[in-house]
Amino acid sequence: MKCGFVTIVGVPNAGKSTLVNQLVGSKVSIVSSKVQTTRRRILGVAMYEDSQIILVDTPGIFEPKKRLEKAMVAAAWSAIEGTDILLVIADATASSQESTLALIDKLKASNIPIWLVINKIDKCPRAELLPLISRMTHEKPIQKTYLISALTRDGLSALLSDLSQVMPTAPWHFPEDQLSDLPQRLLAAEITREKIFQFLHQELPYSVTVEGEKWENFANGDIKISQVIYVMRESQRRILLGKSGQQIKKIGEAARRDLQEILGARVHLFLHVQVAKDWTEKRHHYEEMGLEFKTSE
Repeated sequence: MKCGFVTIVGVPNAGKSTLVNQLVGSKVSIVSSKVQTTRRRILGVAMYEDSQIILVDTPGIFEPKKRLEKAMVAAAWSAIEGTDILLVIADATASSQESTLALIDKLKASNIPIWLVINKIDKCPRAELLPLISRMTHEKPIQKTYLISALTRDGLSALLSDLSQVMPTAPWHFPEDQLSDLPQRLLAAEITREKIFQFLHQELPYSVTVEGEKWENFANGDIKISQVIYVMRESQRRILLGKSGQQIKKIGEAARRDLQEILGARVHLFLHVQVAKDWTEKRHHYEEMGLEFKTSE
């Protein structure tokens, strides 16, 4: 038996969460086209032959300004400690790779093997890929380089196979059928937040957090889930509700469909929207998100 940790890092929107979901074979981390979607460290468990590969999805690394942003970036850096492999994800379509190259330079001090994974090759002309590899690996401590499309799964089998080969001999950390360390209650809240991002991606994604309020399992297998969606202003609450409550109904229906597929049960989802203008300054919201609440800068 082999088991090890692989931490996936990169700038925002490079495709880290999509890659984790594809390697695990199920949704364990939410995905949207907006940067800074992932807010906490999430473990996804991938099995390949006799290896258990524990994938650590992290928030995108950038220059944070606000308290929530600082907590997210701190979570990403802390996830690097004790890992066996660092996968640096780069977006092949990005106009500049300077932020990713700077990240690689910072990671060099960790002395952890760094593999470069260039993602979204399905959206990049093939003629540009070799020069991109050359530019990103020149005088950089990169052990291996992979060209993939997490969306189409192109190149993922080779990456998964190679990861399994370098995992240390060790007992598995999780049962073979466990896909993540994220409790179902928190995953359900994340799914609802993902749908808010999808339906209202221009209006208010970063002003929103979703928390589980109640979870009930019934004898017939049904699950009743109640969640609270916190926004910062009354105008945002009205946007989220929509005319005659139609927007929140669409969000709830989309989240319920995903949850029923993930949980394998009939789900009754109830969403409540509350205004909490300073929720990003309250410790208990950070504890709910699995983030450190720093009282000093």
